[in-house]
Amino acid sequence: MNARTETTQVLIVGAGPAGSVAAALLRQQGRQVLMLEKQRFPRFSIGESLLPQSMEYLEQAGMLRAVVEAGFQYKNGAAFAHDGRHTTFDFRQKSSLGWGTTYQVQRADFDQVLAREAERAGAELRFEHEVLAVDVSGEKPRVSVRAPDGEAYEVVADFLLDASGFARILPRLLELERPSRFPVRGAIFTHVRDGITPGAEGFDRNKILITVHPRHQDVWYWTIPFSNGTCSLGVVAEQAFLAQYEGSETERLQAIVGEDPGLSALLANAQWPMPARQIVGYSANVDSLWGRNYALLGNAGEFLDPVFSSGVTIAFKSASLAAACLARQFGGESVDWEADYGRPLRAGVDTFRTFVESWYAGGFQKIIFHENANPAIREMICSILAGYAWDTSNPYVADSKRRLGVLEQLCAA
Repeated sequence: MNARTETTQVLIVGAGPAGSVAAALLRQQGRQVLMLEKQRFPRFSIGESLLPQSMEYLEQAGMLRAVVEAGFQYKNGAAFAHDGRHTTFDFRQKSSLGWGTTYQVQRADFDQVLAREAERAGAELRFEHEVLAVDVSGEKPRVSVRAPDGEAYEVVADFLLDASGFARILPRLLELERPSRFPVRGAIFTHVRDGITPGAEGFDRNKILITVHPRHQDVWYWTIPFSNGTCSLGVVAEQAFLAQYEGSETERLQAIVGEDPGLSALLANAQWPMPARQIVGYSANVDSLWGRNYALLGNAGEFLDPVFSSGVTIAFKSASLAAACLARQFGGESVDWEADYGRPLRAGVDTFRTFVESWYAGGFQKIIFHENANPAIREMICSILAGYAWDTSNPYVADSKRRLGVLEQLCAA
């Protein structure tokens, strides 16, 4: 007996931030949208510190009020620490126009809020439906799916959006992946009851704290405070470094945290109720961000590195660009997906890439800890850290590699 076949205008694989925002934007156009999500929400995920630029897309998708009312931790900047040195960036003191504040979110709750809003907008969402195969060789994409009860069926869509995140459904099934330029790094992370006393020296719950390892400039920790007295805590390093530590993931993370005196003191009263986890080799690239009647959103396309919390912002930007292209395509226009989607999305991703590469090489760390920073340049750098990597009026976006290289030399001198 043949599997049943369904049709839809737009099929979205994945109900994370990229998929949900894309669904809401497409519903504003009146499109028929079906979302397939392999997991059951709520589910744990990292990528918990949003950037202010992301608020624009939540507002555009009609989801901002739901996010504001969810009670997440307010965020207005980023703090950096290294071997007794500290510096902070207030995202409201940036050169780019737009939002200067945002939130730090438990992704299980945040993603559920967005998925619920996508459903409220009229998208059909099916949890625990797994994509098994994709055929994009014909006039329309055909997707083979397995339902929770084991039933197999097929969906034929006018257009397919892959928002599957690290699962990277289309890159994997269509062999679109290519190696990342970054070394293979891993992250060990958990949530802790932080026990940090209000007003603790050098700590602001309204900011993410990025701590550089005292002896290794390419090893860093994140501490992301939440509104309920817990923190997301993690360390990022190359695999060779992480492999030195034995024991459970929790014991390994505790040992590495113990090597930084400032972070150890800050978390002296922390409780560790959640077993730590590890992910490895998360950085990824693809040959193309789009193809015949399909496009890759967010992490399904490219993921750089977590150091500047750019993942969700890139996901939202990709959803916004793709929805705009689909509005024109469904309206009968001919759309150049490379010119209108691929290149614009990569432009901001490449700006972030320049700063990530500089971070691990140590140059950007010299810039942010420099004692005599030029206020105007600091505001431009702050804009990048706030997510405004597509604002070409900022010289550190329009000419990021050269400008940042010159600044590194000046600060080193």
